[in-house]
Amino acid sequence: MAVFVALGAFLMTLAGGWTAHRVTDRRHLVLGLAGGLILGVVGLELLPESLEAAGAELYGVPAALLLFVGGFLLAHLVERLLAHRQAAHGAEESDGRTPEVGLVAAAAMVGHSAMDGVAIGAAFQVDGGMGAAVAVAVIAHDFADGFNTYTLTSAYGNARRRALAMLVADAAAPVVGAASTLFFTLPEPLLGGYLGLFGGALLYLAAAEILPEAHHAHPARSTLLCTIAGALFIWLVVGAAH
Repeated sequence: MAVFVALGAFLMTLAGGWTAHRVTDRRHLVLGLAGGLILGVVGLELLPESLEAAGAELYGVPAALLLFVGGFLLAHLVERLLAHRQAAHGAEESDGRTPEVGLVAAAAMVGHSAMDGVAIGAAFQVDGGMGAAVAVAVIAHDFADGFNTYTLTSAYGNARRRALAMLVADAAAPVVGAASTLFFTLPEPLLGGYLGLFGGALLYLAAAEILPEAHHAHPARSTLLCTIAGALFIWLVVGAAH
């Protein structure tokens, strides 16, 4: 089931890359909805489940919450390191187009997508409802992943062929990650910790990348309504599952 669901992430990533190639004026609505879906999944499903599964406390704070904060900071650190690397190479090149930087950034997106697939498989090890909720969040933000993978690769001077190759690799990564969980089962405390870490990273992507991008060029009321609708939809899904 996890691998089958991960195919949705595969298709959504390709859709994001296709949109990057064909740029439409409705992208901001999709990103706004994705931000709301991720917010709902993290706050209403991932955090409660991770707190219940991890159990242990460190200095009076649940381990799952510490890992949640750690995941947020880790995603921030990776994003800053990539930005610094891009700035450094941009300063060295008169036109700012360094193909290697685009490939490194896209490769980081592929690695992130593989961990998305692992998260889907791990969530299905808890139960079907948890797996479905995490899959919704992953599939929602994989549109942005596909868009960014294609854009990052091509923006730094790589040929269209390379951009498409990185897009396909990014699309396949969640399926590979989900399939890997068929060969191992995470102990419940470790699973809870991983879901907390993943939730923190996911929230960072929504708050620092997806939602600002959604409102950057189109600060419209409709974008905000899509975000609210996404969060409300997850609330209804979680309520129905329980």
